[in-house]
Amino acid sequence: MVNSVFRGTRTSVFETMSRLAAEHGAINLGQGFPEGIEATEVIEAAGRALRDGPHQYPPTLGLPALRQAVAEANRRFWNIDADWATEVLVTSGATEALADCFFGLLEPGDEVLVFQPAYDCYGVLLRRAGAVPVPIRLEPPHWELPRQRILDAITPRTRAILLNTPMNPNGKIFSLDELGFLAGLLERHDLIAICDEVYEHLTFDGRAHVPLYTLPEAQGRCLRIGSAGKTFSVTGWKVGYVTAPAALLEPVAHAHQYLTFATPPHLQAAVAFGLGLEDSYFHGLQATLQHNRDQLADGLRELGFSVLDCGATYFLCVEIGGLDRDGDDFAFCRRLVAESGVAAVPVSSFYAERDMTSLIRLCFAKRLPLLHDALERLADWRNRGGGT
Repeated sequence: MVNSVFRGTRTSVFETMSRLAAEHGAINLGQGFPEGIEATEVIEAAGRALRDGPHQYPPTLGLPALRQAVAEANRRFWNIDADWATEVLVTSGATEALADCFFGLLEPGDEVLVFQPAYDCYGVLLRRAGAVPVPIRLEPPHWELPRQRILDAITPRTRAILLNTPMNPNGKIFSLDELGFLAGLLERHDLIAICDEVYEHLTFDGRAHVPLYTLPEAQGRCLRIGSAGKTFSVTGWKVGYVTAPAALLEPVAHAHQYLTFATPPHLQAAVAFGLGLEDSYFHGLQATLQHNRDQLADGLRELGFSVLDCGATYFLCVEIGGLDRDGDDFAFCRRLVAESGVAAVPVSSFYAERDMTSLIRLCFAKRLPLLHDALERLADWRNRGGGT
């Protein structure tokens, strides 16, 4: 017997492309893990904590030191005033945080507006929680918020809006005007907003991320999810955190208690240390990633690829309409990894209908020599007639 939700799921496209990259000895620009930019001082802090202990269960809500650090970071970066004792929860990664929010706050049949392109776990977790994901499609190249489509999608069963900003895979940062529109819907329709903001510190060109949580109209109705994996380039640590009003956080914490219960204490201690680093760390991370983005984007354009604007995250979206003879981005990515030795991810995997087939996603959070090597491989592929 297999649960009906999981019966229809396939192996994650990220895992699939990573396996293909390994099989072909390819450069993996598909899966979004950073390389060469890990926060060494935070890793050293984890080593100290691992040596010093303790090594037993931490409090289920998280170490007080980390919850205090998250609350302070909210004030420092976003002017959000949160009570660390009642409004901050530590989770084993942002994916668990999402699951906790869904399981703790949604009833079977509740509808949740989900902006597409959307990370593949959203729909699966929502359906397993008994909720109904309602996709709201954003269109390239500008990814504007389709306001009338949102209004038309709201029904008496609508319970929540799931907002990912900055947005994976397209690097969109929702504007203050767009956020104001969404905030106005929350009170008008008695909704909550579950905000996946794991790329909050990874914005470029002076563009600013604004949490929906900060808008007055959204007060009391937002849950904000952050990730140490993205902020400190240690995705394997799986340390996330949720900031929310106490009344919303309490059922989320109950769900967390029965999913993972707690997160490794030495990693929590290190993240608490990291959140207190000087501004120079966060600005340096932005500058490094922006430089990497520019190196990859400029190189791709020189090879004749059309690269969409990217204001944040780890990823570039690249148009393949003129290169893909079959109109199948998944098949194109399979050919690309075999023929060029570079792995990408098809953007159709971020759409429930899997019908956005003209884009692929490439990760630039890699060492520069690796990105240059990838560009050389793609240049050779193009010279050999690849994509024609």
